[in-house]
Amino acid sequence: MNKIPSFTINHLKLLRGIYVSRRDQVGGEVVTTFDIRMKEPNREPALSQGAIHTIEHLAATYLRNEPQWADKIIYWGPMGCLTGNYLVMKGELESKDIVELMKDTFRFIAGFDGEIPGAAPQDCGNWKLHDLQDARREASLYLEEVLEKIGPDNLNYPQ
Repeated sequence: MNKIPSFTINHLKLLRGIYVSRRDQVGGEVVTTFDIRMKEPNREPALSQGAIHTIEHLAATYLRNEPQWADKIIYWGPMGCLTGNYLVMKGELESKDIVELMKDTFRFIAGFDGEIPGAAPQDCGNWKLHDLQDARREASLYLEEVLEKIGPDNLNYPQ
């Protein structure tokens, strides 16, 4: 079998950032999948399950309610390796196009205080697996260390 494109990215050189993972034609429209990489793969600890689950709930809720972008959001969800998330959006977009949206999203998560949306047994398949404190900490780190200082190496996959 051939490797899928995401397995051809050199994860030993991959930095935290926002990357275009792929673009697909779906029903005559372009759909862009972003790699929202919060941890350097194989070089720093992965996100905890509770943190990434809470980040998933908060980011998905925020993005689907954000007035300017809500109609372009298709999916937000965690990577199996727990080093980041995938964001799928309508349109042929570049990483730089969503930097401000990601800053706003991670500011929302970092400052969130209250009941986690969808963290109830009738709403979620593992509703007890949440860690708001860790999610806020991880969101703050990503915002301050990556998004606020983002450059070309954090927007383009390594060669």
